[in-house]
Amino acid sequence: MSDRIQQGDISIAKVLHDFIEKEALPGTGIEAGAFWSAMTSIVNDLGPRNRELLAKRRDLQERIDAWHRERRGQPHDALAYRAFLEEIGYLVPEGGDFTVDTANVDDEISSVAGPQLVVPISNARYTVNAANARWGSLYDALYGTDALGDTPAGGGYDPARGARVIMFARDFLDRH
Repeated sequence: MSDRIQQGDISIAKVLHDFIEKEALPGTGIEAGAFWSAMTSIVNDLGPRNRELLAKRRDLQERIDAWHRERRGQPHDALAYRAFLEEIGYLVPEGGDFTVDTANVDDEISSVAGPQLVVPISNARYTVNAANARWGSLYDALYGTDALGDTPAGGGYDPARGARVIMFARDFLDRH
């Protein structure tokens, strides 16, 4: 087991404790004692609910795994599977209409127009591309421009240029 440090009534891995106190907090104006006190409060407040949700997730996953094991080698029956998922509470009926208030939301979400992309979350590449379209990708900007002193040769992805982009971006972010 890793080294642990006690803060109030929570125990923190030493590596996390050291990161918070030596790298994350300096310059923020937040004192370590205040941070750990707030963290303890959050853990004590949300910990029981988090354990309940994790137990529910574990139960659902075990039931889904068992359903698939029982049908191993059989053709997939989408209707039966959906009925099963609804029966165990994994899928729930669609709720009624609702509204969302943007009070106290960052301007980038509530006011600044940006590309409105609808993407399948089942494909990580599409999801990352959507986020990059909204906020921009430093890697993409560096790769596709002359910021590195030359332009991409074309003809597909160049792993050597990709490595240069990553080194440049990391160095830039570290310096700034």
